Amino acid sequence: MKKILVCFFFMMIGFYGLYTPTASAGIYSFIADDIDGNLVELSSYSGKVLLIVNTASKCGFTPQYEGLEELYRQYHDRGFEILAFPSNDFRGQEPGTNAQIKEFCKLTYGVKFPLFSKITVKGNNIHPLYQYLTQESPFPGAISWNFNKFLINRQGEVIARFESRTTPLSPEMTGQIEKLL
Repeated sequence: MKKILVCFFFMMIGFYGLYTPTASAGIYSFIADDIDGNLVELSSYSGKVLLIVNTASKCGFTPQYEGLEELYRQYHDRGFEILAFPSNDFRGQEPGTNAQIKEFCKLTYGVKFPLFSKITVKGNNIHPLYQYLTQESPFPGAISWNFNKFLINRQGEVIARFESRTTPLSPEMTGQIEKLL
């Protein structure tokens, strides 16, 4: 509990770089605010197959929300979760507040999978989770655009990365998910 409070304190004051989890703990050592501002320990998803995606509501790839929701409906009961992290890092394509993002996702695409608070996925203020995904995971490299996707196995390890053009329902992605489930 003390570790969580210390991490929360640093996140609240903006010193993201001070909390550096170990690579062996995978993504389960991270915490993030959900779209409503509630602190979420990613360890709460332990044992599930995850797809982590940076999203935006005013992007040419925004219709991928529909495919993401279909993936979620298709595989959720088998232990699959999608964690969406809105970001305004690419040409200001996510300009809204968290409340506006949530409303857009629910009303336009019927999104039921977990949405998180808007974060930075590149640059100096990169969120620690995305620092790990882009610098320490087996698939390093900067996020190229909205809707980059990372597939995580049940042990919290990054096992695949898909660029924006790979659609959620592509055989490449669904095949990987099927293998993990």
